Amino acid sequence: MPENFIAKIEHALNKGLEEGVYPGAVLLVGRKGKVLFLQAVGHASIRPAMVKMREDTIFDLASLTKPLATALAVMKLVDKGVLHLESPLKDLLPAKVPMDKASITLRQLLSHSAGLPDWKPFYREVQDMDRKTRKQKVWQLILETKLVHSPGQKALYSDLGYMLLEWLVEASSGKSLPDFVGPYFYEPLGLKRTFFQETDAPIKFDLDQYAATEDCPWRGKVVQGVVHDENAYTMGGYSGHAGLFSTAPEVHVLCHTLLEHYQGKRNDLLSPFTAKSFLSPQCKPMGTTWALGWDTPSLNGSSAGQHFSSSSVGHLGFTGTSIWMDLKKELIVVLLTNRIHLSRKNEKIRIFRPYLHDLIAEWVGCD
Repeated sequence: MPENFIAKIEHALNKGLEEGVYPGAVLLVGRKGKVLFLQAVGHASIRPAMVKMREDTIFDLASLTKPLATALAVMKLVDKGVLHLESPLKDLLPAKVPMDKASITLRQLLSHSAGLPDWKPFYREVQDMDRKTRKQKVWQLILETKLVHSPGQKALYSDLGYMLLEWLVEASSGKSLPDFVGPYFYEPLGLKRTFFQETDAPIKFDLDQYAATEDCPWRGKVVQGVVHDENAYTMGGYSGHAGLFSTAPEVHVLCHTLLEHYQGKRNDLLSPFTAKSFLSPQCKPMGTTWALGWDTPSLNGSSAGQHFSSSSVGHLGFTGTSIWMDLKKELIVVLLTNRIHLSRKNEKIRIFRPYLHDLIAEWVGCD
């Protein structure tokens, strides 16, 4: 690894600190299975206590839950022949599905083309209900929510689709999402700091092991050690769209494992065919950038920057997390930040991410 590469990346990370992109960050760059760069900068929290960021700090991954848990579970169920990508929702859920949603396919849910809205504040409607009934109530509310377009007509990123996917995983496997992905993926890979945190359960690690998120007006405190997303929080601490916690090194292990299955170098956790089908761009609806559970670089303004190949997949998380993998060139970049600590109004990361990815791609030789 050239020393000037390390110096440039370190400078970029510190520039992010100085410019207020985040209070702290962990960056991991891996290529062909080797970690080329791993560094933590800044602070995991600045309130209520100042805690330095560490390379193994645990982050609320937010929407990285979608590819690293929910889509992974569906991938396994498809691989086992339990689920089929073209099956309609009316055949997949143990409930009466309204006519406007009956024909939505598993593929459309995974690729954000089901026609569901992007987000709804369901937590406001269920927060006073008994905790044990909230999740089922939210699922029912989603079924009653009006579609914004016909299924398959266009792509619209949606948390709601992935909330339904959690229900679908539970219904088809008989297991909760954590109880499914843990034994099939996280445990075989030896991941000790990749987990879901239930709202009512004691936190799994000391508080100073976690990156803090927002000083939340709704909860009246800085959120740390439990999920930031309000809907996931009221649904017990997690759902199909948010709630997974992990570290940069363990996210890299998961991503590299997927890459090896995609390449056909491994077939122990998934078949290479299934891995490839999920990590490949969809041809419908026209103009979509989505694969199944993953995004691909858009032609203009991608958070991956300008130099990742078209054979790349990635995802962003609201809390300041992101993954980009160039499947062709075997490059993995994991950037975990606490950019919403203390406020979600901080959006400077939108400019910083492509800048950082361009710098990495140029110096690792992926241009």
